[in-house]
Amino acid sequence: MCFLRRPGASAGWIWWRMLRQVIHRGLQSFFYKLGLFVSRHPVFFLTVPAVLTIIFGFSLLNRFQPDTDLESLVAPSHSLAKIERSLASSLFSLDQSKSQLYSDLHTPGRYGRVILLSKPGGNILHQADVILQIHRAVLEMKDGRSSFIGHQLGGVMEVPNSKDQRVKSARAIQITYYLQTYGSVTQDLIGEKWESEFCKLMHKMQLDHQDLQLYSLASFSLWKDFHQTSLLARGKILVSLMLILLTATLSSSMKDCLRSKPFLGLLGVLTICISSVTAAGIFFITDGKYNSTLLGIPFFAMGHGTKGVFELLSGWRRTRENLPFKDRVADAYSDVMVSYTMTSSLYFIAFGMGASPFTNIEAVKVFCQNMCVSILLNYFYIFSFFGSCLVFAGQLEQNRYHSIFCCKIPSAEYLDRKPVWFQTMMNDGHQHTSHHETNPYQHHFIQHFLREHYNEWITNIYVKPFVVILYLIYASFSFMGCLQINDGANIINLLASESPSVSYALIQQKYFSNYSPVIGFYIYEPLEYWNGTVQEDLKTLSQGFNTVSWIEQYYQYLRVGNISATNKSDFISILQSSFLKKPEFQHFKNDIIFSKAGDENNIIASRLYLVARTSENTQREAVELLEKLRPLSLIQSIKFIVFNPTFVFMDHYGLSVTMPVLISGFGILLVLILTFFLVIHPLGNFWLILSVTSIELGVLGLMTLWNVDMDCISILCLIYTLNFAIDHCAPLLYTFVLATEHTRTQCIKNSLQEHGTAILQNVSSFLIGLVPLLFVPSNLTFTLFKCLLLAGSCTLLHCFVILPVFLTFFPPSKKHHKKKKRAKRKEREEIECIEIQENPDHVTAV
Repeated sequence: MCFLRRPGASAGWIWWRMLRQVIHRGLQSFFYKLGLFVSRHPVFFLTVPAVLTIIFGFSLLNRFQPDTDLESLVAPSHSLAKIERSLASSLFSLDQSKSQLYSDLHTPGRYGRVILLSKPGGNILHQADVILQIHRAVLEMKDGRSSFIGHQLGGVMEVPNSKDQRVKSARAIQITYYLQTYGSVTQDLIGEKWESEFCKLMHKMQLDHQDLQLYSLASFSLWKDFHQTSLLARGKILVSLMLILLTATLSSSMKDCLRSKPFLGLLGVLTICISSVTAAGIFFITDGKYNSTLLGIPFFAMGHGTKGVFELLSGWRRTRENLPFKDRVADAYSDVMVSYTMTSSLYFIAFGMGASPFTNIEAVKVFCQNMCVSILLNYFYIFSFFGSCLVFAGQLEQNRYHSIFCCKIPSAEYLDRKPVWFQTMMNDGHQHTSHHETNPYQHHFIQHFLREHYNEWITNIYVKPFVVILYLIYASFSFMGCLQINDGANIINLLASESPSVSYALIQQKYFSNYSPVIGFYIYEPLEYWNGTVQEDLKTLSQGFNTVSWIEQYYQYLRVGNISATNKSDFISILQSSFLKKPEFQHFKNDIIFSKAGDENNIIASRLYLVARTSENTQREAVELLEKLRPLSLIQSIKFIVFNPTFVFMDHYGLSVTMPVLISGFGILLVLILTFFLVIHPLGNFWLILSVTSIELGVLGLMTLWNVDMDCISILCLIYTLNFAIDHCAPLLYTFVLATEHTRTQCIKNSLQEHGTAILQNVSSFLIGLVPLLFVPSNLTFTLFKCLLLAGSCTLLHCFVILPVFLTFFPPSKKHHKKKKRAKRKEREEIECIEIQENPDHVTAV
């Protein structure tokens, strides 16, 4: 082997080129040998995956266990809010929170809530008897341990010109019942039973009081409605599987009964199914717990796995028919498995980065771990199980057996004497082989459409300007959407859409969004409360809030009684001996922690409550309040923390949920850059990076415009989009940059003809399989449907519209290939002339 040096080419460039060729040919040789090995032992490679599926499938049935801790799944694992909760819990234990304020608790615990809504135009205050009747029924429930009751009014109308803001009417009232469990397992079971009975009672009360609308919620309702998505989606996922099977079978069929491969399309989808079952079994054997976010794994695995299946089918069609079937299988492996190995590796890297300790959302981490196992098993099952199926199908084709009925195909003379319907069923394409077309597989309907119609149309010079305009519109909308990204800290995005939790949340948002959640303000260090400067600092911190505070009540008590307490001893003495003895102020004892050192008492910690006026977007404004109050605790002389149970879900959620896709994207980008000079052509990686970036930003922007928030489901879909784009763009781009035709237009035509069929088969199967998700009444599956639909559509748009046009404008140039061919033709002509001159009596026609 010799390498000719181009004029101007450096020695380093030639060395890199030689290295790339050696690596590529080495990989092709390895997979050729692997294909030969599989084709010589098909029974073994068919049996081993089937046995693994049976073994791990039984473990799936025996060890299935749902994850019941919703907070640990979707809340940031490491957040300042959890540290603040621990500090608040250590200062003010749960059994001390018995005051009238319904949000005193620093943890939700066990509770039951109900919103009573009057009919339009009605006044809930006129139905006090019904409210009290429902209230008494709740308190009389067996095993109920009521801690305190909080009331709120919603849809309030005030008396006009009222100075003291007297209430004229209200549309709704909210009542909360907290249970005291103290962390005891027995009491927690009793509390769970009480909540179940509470929901049943509210349903019964709704039937008895038709003039009111009751919306109930318990602490287990969120998890129950989160898990409900899996129950609702089971039937739809089976329908989705049937649609994918049907699409794969039809798209793998041809009129040619010998070369048609419908069963291979069917078996390819089943290969991915059994590999997913095996991955699920491994997940549960390793003590994994199921949650509804894992519903996306079958679709993610199917989108990648079927791409390998259809590429192997296309690789088989590109092999020479006169070769033995074992050699054809080896050639298909050599042609396809190099690129499929690269894309599978990038899948593993992306989801492996998502499963790393840098990921702060447990649901995302569990999903990525499971996805890594699925990718590895997909890869193994495709080259083993599906490869064995390809061997058997190739053997049937070589022996001229019917691809569906598995019977011997009769000769052409015999078929000519039979009816038309029989000739149609048994047609093996012998009519076509006599023509100038030497490859009978070109008559596959997708390949025929691309070659005869689509390739000519998309490369037409009059179509290209419209494609450029289309891409500019696409980029504009994508950029506009990327500027409007919203974080998805709202847990409602993951629940069944018609569940009680969602109904309750919508009513609460409508009628009780005028105020923020009650925020606990915890002062955790001794403070000179009697000092005028400290009092002014506390007023400054609580400015703009409605406060429920023992400090304000105590200062007012001193002013009304004209009592002086300007020093420590007087302040604490009057507080303990007089103020806290009053019946109306006794509940403040739970908000102050005293310590005694000798004869001297000290206040070592205290708490008060802040409530802010908000607009309809209560959650976003609560996050803004948290972000404003926390920095003040670092610069103020007063050491405090602020906390509400909802902060656990909101705290830095945007950063926590976007980190996995940033890490995965960085990992893939780093791998592509590091292999920039190791792949067949560096421009292939360059174009791949541009294409993937364009698709990723397009999906991100368009899903934002489609009202999809950045929650754990959409982030997982964005990680998948990175790999899905690489899976489909990489073979197309590498075939283009390596093509040796005279023009870029001819190169892109050949690339589409070679890989377009597999891309169109896979994306169409993927998108059709998503349709049943649209009919699952769940916000989680609807988000999954939107994101995956955009991922498939944007990838299809780039592969068949944008790249075929843009690649005809930009590098790599194909002129040097044209010069090479001209030089070779000129060299042949010179050789012919020399032969003629040496032997003028004998001219050889070439």
